[in-house]
Amino acid sequence: MERQARANARAARQYYLEGRADEAADLNEELQELNEQLASILADGLDADPGVHFEALRRTIDLNELPPSLRNLKAPDRSAFEPSPLSFFDKLMPGATARFTAAKSDGEFKYQAAIEHHNRLLVQRTEAVRRLQEGVDAHNAEIDDFEAGVERGDPSALKAFYELALASSEYPESFPNEVRVGYVEESKQIIVDLQMPSMEQAIPTVEKYSFVKSADEIREKARSDRSRKAQYADVISQIALRCLHEVFSAGDPGFVQTVVLNGFVIATDPGTGRQVQPYLVSVRVNRDQFSELQLSSVDAAACLKRLHASVSRSPAELVAIKPVVDINMADPRFVEEQDVLAMLDTRQNLMDLTPGEFESLITNLFQSMGLETKLTQASRDGGVDCVAFDPRPVLGGKVIVQAKRYKNTVGVSAVRDLFGTMHNEGASKGILVTTSGYGKAAFAFAEGKPIELLSGSNLLYLLKEHAGVDAKIEVPEDWSDPVADISS
Repeated sequence: MERQARANARAARQYYLEGRADEAADLNEELQELNEQLASILADGLDADPGVHFEALRRTIDLNELPPSLRNLKAPDRSAFEPSPLSFFDKLMPGATARFTAAKSDGEFKYQAAIEHHNRLLVQRTEAVRRLQEGVDAHNAEIDDFEAGVERGDPSALKAFYELALASSEYPESFPNEVRVGYVEESKQIIVDLQMPSMEQAIPTVEKYSFVKSADEIREKARSDRSRKAQYADVISQIALRCLHEVFSAGDPGFVQTVVLNGFVIATDPGTGRQVQPYLVSVRVNRDQFSELQLSSVDAAACLKRLHASVSRSPAELVAIKPVVDINMADPRFVEEQDVLAMLDTRQNLMDLTPGEFESLITNLFQSMGLETKLTQASRDGGVDCVAFDPRPVLGGKVIVQAKRYKNTVGVSAVRDLFGTMHNEGASKGILVTTSGYGKAAFAFAEGKPIELLSGSNLLYLLKEHAGVDAKIEVPEDWSDPVADISS
């Protein structure tokens, strides 16, 4: 018996140790799956079906949403209320017939009451179903309007479309899923502010798990900081390319020619203990450029570099970069307001200003933004040429500002002219402002150069934000651009 007990104890111990070893193996398998998932973020996005399927957004009536008492109504069964028939022997009992008659009468009374209650429930159910159907019809009408708005290129509908498409993209569970989209109609440009995971959210700290039999514990082998930082930089790059792919692949290509992606994180600064929201990657790319990429074969970081993306030199340390475009400047509220009473709209129309008034407005704007305006003159096309200075040490210098009141898209020739003026003046930066928008060739030429292109919606935002001027842009029907510069 004692020998058997020791054998049983050894077997139990062996079974326990094998279970602990299996536990470590399971942890390593989960770790490997996570690392494989992180390595295939871009590839998984290429295999997915981007966009919004409107039919899936529509609803049908679901009777399970009815109150339980109204779901499965059955008419009362008369036979359930009737007494059992009298047998031959029951009829021989004194008073049996009278009792049977009374029971039948009582049953009939209860049956009629049940019928009335059932009919009341039917009325309530009909009303409840009607209300459900009204809700479904209203919801589907909104989806119909949404789809129609996307098909005609309505800015608000496109903004919601791309936000919905990007929010439905599936990432690892630990990743945040916050996205904000802006649309600049004049330039057919989508601006995406995408929350990316911090290194703590995305990258495992363990390289390997192992079971130490002698200590009866599962030990972790920590990953090196260098390894984690390298994987994190790769993950951020993959997310950026995947997001660009999803925007370009979803919807009607005619409405989106350029995409700006600004990727940011929300994390705690270890130096201050405060929550920070730095941007780690920002890139602007047009559809033609992006279509040339073979995303299934690229190195994500190298691809972003080729696209002239601005990427944090150390994303793990939350070293911030400046976004290519501030998404707030694409807020449609600055270009389109729901004008209930148009006659009460007292905002200044920039297209109604005289050249001198427009010049003063632009110079005052950039003065309020911290530039020292030294010289302004009316340009040959009725716009503004402004030579200003940024007084900041190191980052400052001479700035050329050109503003053009155009109806049509500003083409690449205007950007080339600005770049030439910058060289002639020895300026460190150029800013081109228009009341309209820019073509993809203009953005492509400005890429990688110290040139900032501000569209009409950007201008209205800056006027409101920095100069306190509430303006609007409404082009008169008889307006003609001074210079034919509408090339893409």
